[in-house]
Amino acid sequence: MLPVEVFRSTLTKLIGVLQHSGIRFHLTGGITAVAYGEPRMTQDIDVVVDAVAAVRKRDELFAALLEAGFYLEESTARAAIDEKRMFQILDIEEALKLDLYLEGAIPGELDRSVTAEVLPGLEVPIASRSDAALSKLIWAGKGSHKSRSDVRRILERATSAETATVRHMASERNLLGLLEEILGEPDLD
Repeated sequence: MLPVEVFRSTLTKLIGVLQHSGIRFHLTGGITAVAYGEPRMTQDIDVVVDAVAAVRKRDELFAALLEAGFYLEESTARAAIDEKRMFQILDIEEALKLDLYLEGAIPGELDRSVTAEVLPGLEVPIASRSDAALSKLIWAGKGSHKSRSDVRRILERATSAETATVRHMASERNLLGLLEEILGEPDLD
């Protein structure tokens, strides 16, 4: 796993860019699995950004990312923003990859963000517990073994209301059977 200070440096730069550009965001992926579950290794940072703002402020966003020391393949990133899909950037100084997802995989998730301390002294918006679990469930449905254990760990400390929300959202996406299967598995990690 990369040293904590690498994540802090990269997150601080990214947060500055997104806040200056006026683009709402939250962290998702492995970092939220750690925040809601238990410590595990992650090698990148997954960020959901407001698609409408990213489209509207695309050129400003790209300029700010480049100025902050991030690398991006501009034509690929432009196409991704236009098509509202994920694109990658790289913190050149820290050699840390970030995946930027345009809002849409879980409708309304940015409106349900919560603030959490993801590193000592660094509080940022992250996906809600229910959205984090559903996101991991979606990835588990695509074959991610690590996401299966993340679903279990995220839901271990969930309230009954959060678990009910995940079950409802999973049912809407025809993933309830997979959720039940995952929750019934022993945690071997």
